[in-house]
Amino acid sequence: MKIRGFEICRGYESSQVSLPKRQTIHSAGYDLEAIETVEIKPNEVKLVKTGIKAYMLDDEVLKIYIRSSIPNKKGVNLANNVGIIDSDYYNNEQNDGHILIPLYNFSKQMVIINKGDKIAQGIFEKYLVIDNDIPNNQVRKGGFGSSNKIK
Repeated sequence: MKIRGFEICRGYESSQVSLPKRQTIHSAGYDLEAIETVEIKPNEVKLVKTGIKAYMLDDEVLKIYIRSSIPNKKGVNLANNVGIIDSDYYNNEQNDGHILIPLYNFSKQMVIINKGDKIAQGIFEKYLVIDNDIPNNQVRKGGFGSSNKIK
C-alpha cells in the first residue's frame, strides 16, 4: 500500500525528471526541480513545471515553499507564498496532478530558471478539521487552481 511519495506525471516519463528528495538526514523538505528552462520577465508570474505529482493519505497535504536561497540568488519568490497540494489533486483528470510552481520575478531584470534548478521544497503534513465539519463529497475534476471549480 502506498502511503506518501512522488511519481513522474504522464507524458514526462522520458524527460529526465528527478524525483524530489531531502538533501540531509534532518531536512524537512523535499527539493523540487524545474523540468525545463524558463525565462521570467520583471513583475511576471510564470508557472514552472516540475514533471512530478504527489500522493498522500486523505488527511494530509503537501505544502510548497520557496527554497530559502532562491529570492537572494534569483530575485524570485512564490507568487502564492505557500502552495497547497491536496490529496485529491493526485491523478486529477485535467493535468494528472502535475505540481506547478508559480514564481514571481520581483527583480528589475529577466530571470532564467534552468532545467534542474532546485526551486522549491515540499513538506508533507497532517491537517485537522473542525468539530462540526460537513464533508463535501464532490470530486475534483480540474488541475492547478481548481478547488473552487469542483463539480
